Amino acid sequence: MAKEFKDFIMRGNVVDLAVAVVIGGAFGKIVTSFVNDIIMPPIGVLTGGVDFSALKIILKPANAATKAAEVAIGYGTFINTLIQFLIIAAAIFVVVKLINSMKKAPEPEAPAGPTPTEALLAQIRDLLASRGG
Repeated sequence: MAKEFKDFIMRGNVVDLAVAVVIGGAFGKIVTSFVNDIIMPPIGVLTGGVDFSALKIILKPANAATKAAEVAIGYGTFINTLIQFLIIAAAIFVVVKLINSMKKAPEPEAPAGPTPTEALLAQIRDLLASRGG
């Protein structure tokens, strides 16, 4: 059983997947920073200084007397996450497109010549045609 597990782990697919998960996690942090620190500030300026992450619908305000926390729907955070998703999707699209363009299209194979049986049948047909019958 240990040998089977070792064979499973050492397969190329599992190792490639592990590398992809680690790089994906790091890439996610980069995209989060890119969206929060570079994309959202200009969008905030264009929308009149609105900070999307602060946008929310308060269902129940916080109560200091009872120490009850605020209950709110944070749709601004959702907007930030949606923008992050779109950027990641666009980046993956570009990467896949580049990889596909690097792959050479397989050249079409030349049509194979007739088989010996087909060649013999063609000769018989030609002989019959030349006899007129």
